[in-house]
Amino acid sequence: MMIIVFSCPILKFNSMGLKITAAITAVGGYVPEYRLTNAELEKMVDTNDEWIRTRTGITERRILKGNDKGTSDMVVPAVKQILEKRNIGAEEIDCLIVGTVTPDTVFPSTANIACHKLGAVNAWGFDLAAACSGFLYALTTGASLIESGRYKKVIVAGSDKMSAIVDYSDRTTCIIFGDGAGAVLLEPNTEGYGVLDSLLRSDGSGASHLHMKAGGSVRPASIETVTNKEHYIYQEGQPVFKHAVKDMADVSYELMQKNNLTAEDVTWLVPHQANKRIIDATANRMGLPAEKVMLNIQKYGNTTAGTIPLCLWEWESQLRKGDNLVLAAFGGGFTWGATWIKWAY
Repeated sequence: MMIIVFSCPILKFNSMGLKITAAITAVGGYVPEYRLTNAELEKMVDTNDEWIRTRTGITERRILKGNDKGTSDMVVPAVKQILEKRNIGAEEIDCLIVGTVTPDTVFPSTANIACHKLGAVNAWGFDLAAACSGFLYALTTGASLIESGRYKKVIVAGSDKMSAIVDYSDRTTCIIFGDGAGAVLLEPNTEGYGVLDSLLRSDGSGASHLHMKAGGSVRPASIETVTNKEHYIYQEGQPVFKHAVKDMADVSYELMQKNNLTAEDVTWLVPHQANKRIIDATANRMGLPAEKVMLNIQKYGNTTAGTIPLCLWEWESQLRKGDNLVLAAFGGGFTWGATWIKWAY
């Protein structure tokens, strides 16, 4: 088994000798109007509300409806919120990174399409695929661009239209996932706020437990792959749950240890919203009470790369300058990680 470890220290300084960090200066979010409730799922597959809530904590999830609607159609309104909050134009965006495993198309990238829809004529951008860890991977990447001193405004989005790859006859997966998008604006900071450290990891041996069988270069789309339903999420619940509980909790605790953070120092845990039991295990490992944990899985389900920024979007009004946030995620592949942020406003 090979585990790839990436740690992101802050090393860049400006002309005054002050360390440059990437601070979040605005947050935006979007969820579709349509609510797919547990009661509706009871009519579609052999399941019930109590079973779903007990095992996942989910009551409903949002679904993007309409012809020709894709992930970019959720990214765009989330980014527009940011532009309005900061009173800046789309042409001021330097780069847009979209964490997603449900791009509008294989190419061009969802980021490319979203930039066009936004009028971000001076931005370059790309998609980053790390499943449920996609936002953390993209956030660390975006922070590195700011820290380099070359870019001033980088937007990082996490967005997935999971309903596009969910088999609604599979009772084990269709109850979990929903659609949504969240985004943050990163700008340079020299006061010690922003993204301060990240521990990001991956282990490709986990791919067999959680993946989409067809649609890539190994198994291109064909009549056979479509007939066999190989373009939907495939998940083996028990091994995924076991690894998620351990790895997400361990990496969050390790991040705290590395940076000498105690439970009292951490204002909020911002966890990936996959399963309430996984979230509880992570909070317990960190020594955090429930009131320090952001939780909205009950109404949005698992929006994959969208869960963490959607939490920041919903809790934005409760965040205070100087708050210490630990963002944590675990995703297919396997991918996982934790990021320490000191809130900047």
